[in-house]
Amino acid sequence: MSEVLQRLKQFAKSPQGRRTIEQVRRTAADPRRRAQAQRLFGKLRARRSAGM
Repeated sequence: MSEVLQRLKQFAKSPQGRRTIEQVRRTAADPRRRAQAQRLFGKLRARRSAGM
């Protein structure tokens, strides 16, 4: 498991990782995208609780 975290840290420090992080931050700041994500998480939660 620590190898996965190490690789994530390495990616986050790379130029491509920095671009990806910045893109995710911009997307997360968009109210329309935020609402879209909340709907998706709501569906996943409902599906998870129904499966138990």
